[in-house]
Amino acid sequence: MRKLLPLLLLVLFFGATQLISHFKPVATKREAPPTPVIVVETARVVPRDYTPVIHSFGRVQPRTEGELVAQVSGQIIAVSRNFRDGGFFEAGETLLTIDPRDYKIQVDIAAAELANAQVNLQEQQALAEQARKDRAILNQRGQASDYALRKPQMAAARSQIDAARAKLAQARLAVERTEIKAPYAGRILSRGVDRGVVVSANQALARIYATDRVEVRLPLKNSELGYVELPENYRNNGAGQSHLPAVGIINNLGSAPEQWPATLVRTAGAIDEQSQQLYVTAQIDNPYEEDRDGRRPLKIGQYVTAQIQGRTLTDAIVIPNSAIYQGSYVYLFDQGVLQRREITVAWQNSREALIGSGLKADEQLVLTPLGQVSSGTPVKRMGGDVAERGPGTAERASRSVERQAEAAGTAGRTHP
Repeated sequence: MRKLLPLLLLVLFFGATQLISHFKPVATKREAPPTPVIVVETARVVPRDYTPVIHSFGRVQPRTEGELVAQVSGQIIAVSRNFRDGGFFEAGETLLTIDPRDYKIQVDIAAAELANAQVNLQEQQALAEQARKDRAILNQRGQASDYALRKPQMAAARSQIDAARAKLAQARLAVERTEIKAPYAGRILSRGVDRGVVVSANQALARIYATDRVEVRLPLKNSELGYVELPENYRNNGAGQSHLPAVGIINNLGSAPEQWPATLVRTAGAIDEQSQQLYVTAQIDNPYEEDRDGRRPLKIGQYVTAQIQGRTLTDAIVIPNSAIYQGSYVYLFDQGVLQRREITVAWQNSREALIGSGLKADEQLVLTPLGQVSSGTPVKRMGGDVAERGPGTAERASRSVERQAEAAGTAGRTHP
């Protein structure tokens, strides 16, 4: 039995070999998987009237500001209740009173000097009249001198009267100046004196500003100047235009932003040397009156943002920033395939861009984020319009999708 075992194994191996060679496995062929197609959202390019809104920022400043200065010296004996930091006052209101007694004494002295000068003139006139009568009685012939007729003496007496009157007016003016009055309706920015303080002439007492208007200086970029009607002045014709651009001043102090209406009123005469930008000035009227809308009053020195209404552009092409790649090109849908198009951005804000060149009306702009995709890639527009497939289209689409998948993690869109 053991002798037959090798022979039996050989017969089994030979039989198995014959079975395998007779019943060969047949490979089944499957069709190639369908090539994935990118689905994109598009929008038709439609030119329209567009009014750009220029964003800027600045600091609230008084239109009229100055120092309240004492014109006479003395001790302050009375202070208005409005003479305090942040206090409002009206035009002509007496804010401070300096002790006027010394100046009233000077008024009395000047009045007495005026009376003496008038008496002296009357005396000289009487002497002149007496001299004329004496010459008539003595029947003196010949021309008398002016000195004999008292003419120089009367002229000197009249000069003394004029000087005494001027001195009296000056003394009365000094008394008036002991009451320091507001030159306009305004507000105290800061004060430096109080009751009982002795001040000297030309000493600053407080810093004040007018409350009828405030201003905000706003810088504009060079690229934005062409989209704003600047309030220019000309030497020969005065103001350049009667219509002034509207401005919205945003007050960010508080729980919620509030907008104040303003108007561009002035353009700087030179480019700022440090920033190399042109400044325009926006003016807000009556910012401290009680507001019907309940807006908070603006504070001098606070920073605000501004929205300047630009000039209206006709047939402008405006697209969202999300459709622009690296600030220089977009994708268009053209007969079922992508087309890359170089563009120039004329102006741009945080949401949309004004296109200077590169796009035409009725073209289909791709809005779906794509990353780096080659022109000619077959795509399907949301709602229809699949690319017609020709020889090699599936292979190009497959390679394009693979490149898109590889670049999705490293390449993205950038916006200027």
